[in-house]
Amino acid sequence: MALSNNISFGDRRLVGQANVKEQIERILQSERHSHAYLLTGPEGSGKTAFALALAEFINGIDNITDLKGHAATKKSSWYTHPDIHLFIPHPRTVSAEEINLRIEMLAEDPYEIVDFTLRPALENPESTKNLQAFYSIRYYHNVIRPRTVYKPNEGKKTVVIITGIETMKKQSANAFLKLLEEPSPNLMFILTASKTDQLLPTVISRCQQIRLQQLSYDEVADGLIRFEGKEEDEARLLARISGGNYSLARFLDVETLQKTRGQIVEFLRYSYTQDAALVLALIKDWNSSLNRENQIALCNTLEQFLRDILIYRETSNTRLITNVDQADVIQKFCSSMEHADVIGMIENLQELKGFLYQNIQFKYVFTVLSTRFTNLMRGNEPVIPSDKPWQHLPAFNEGIY
Repeated sequence: MALSNNISFGDRRLVGQANVKEQIERILQSERHSHAYLLTGPEGSGKTAFALALAEFINGIDNITDLKGHAATKKSSWYTHPDIHLFIPHPRTVSAEEINLRIEMLAEDPYEIVDFTLRPALENPESTKNLQAFYSIRYYHNVIRPRTVYKPNEGKKTVVIITGIETMKKQSANAFLKLLEEPSPNLMFILTASKTDQLLPTVISRCQQIRLQQLSYDEVADGLIRFEGKEEDEARLLARISGGNYSLARFLDVETLQKTRGQIVEFLRYSYTQDAALVLALIKDWNSSLNRENQIALCNTLEQFLRDILIYRETSNTRLITNVDQADVIQKFCSSMEHADVIGMIENLQELKGFLYQNIQFKYVFTVLSTRFTNLMRGNEPVIPSDKPWQHLPAFNEGIY
């Protein structure tokens, strides 16, 4: 399908990523399509949405993008098109019905969170149960590979979309590599990955890579206003707290965030005073009451609060901080803990937040964080070296905390 000059990729539903839209438009205009595209970028940047939009465009579906009268099919979306097949990583024990429910959710909204790690259970949004999602060799052979031999029924290509390709087990990845090395002329792969360092270099080398950047706060806020009907002030708050993760921002509740901000102040106070009982009780409450999306939002809220402390310490100007209603608390922090290593606190928070995406339990992450903050707020190095994190819990139990 030739791309008309009047067609703009992603007019209808895609958020931000203007450079990526331009790159894809150039690819489609050239009509020299690769047999495999790899969309990479941070969580919440829109990789799955762009993958679905690209698949629709290849087969002429007027849905996520706006083909302006140039649609090649009457199918309403990729979900109803016989030549587009989407796969998501999943735990070994999950049912096919559960997988299909999540795929249907993406058909309704390409930015829906369907990841089993971030959203373990659809029927219980507060669930924090850790689930490891991946592509097993059995799933690859029995479900994915058979779709790759289908000839196009209605469209230009048989398009196979595999999200989170980095979660493929080694045996599955090696088997998949053979398909990439010997592609069928009627087959196109669209892959997504958040962590390219976990991919086989040979898989990366056989794909044309499209890199999505973390969305700016303005892009997230604009998406929330346009597609979610949020008021501007609320949208900008959610954009900041989500850390540029549009998918996450859509799940956050402002009332819950307001409550969490007050608890964050308590967490810092308990960590500084070394009140183990209170800090553990607070962590236990967060662990049981917040799902994974809100746990990550809690980390982002804490990071924003620490950045406000940095800004105020350098400028003494409350108009420059985000948490204006917490100005008194921020001023007291700066005056009573003038030697605090706030940059070190932010760096430790960012490091430990990454573990949440790796399925490490929240209660362990924040217990370690509290023990590190205890010393950093006094301007000292943590008792336990950052390269030996496993020593934190024994230290906590033995009273070193």
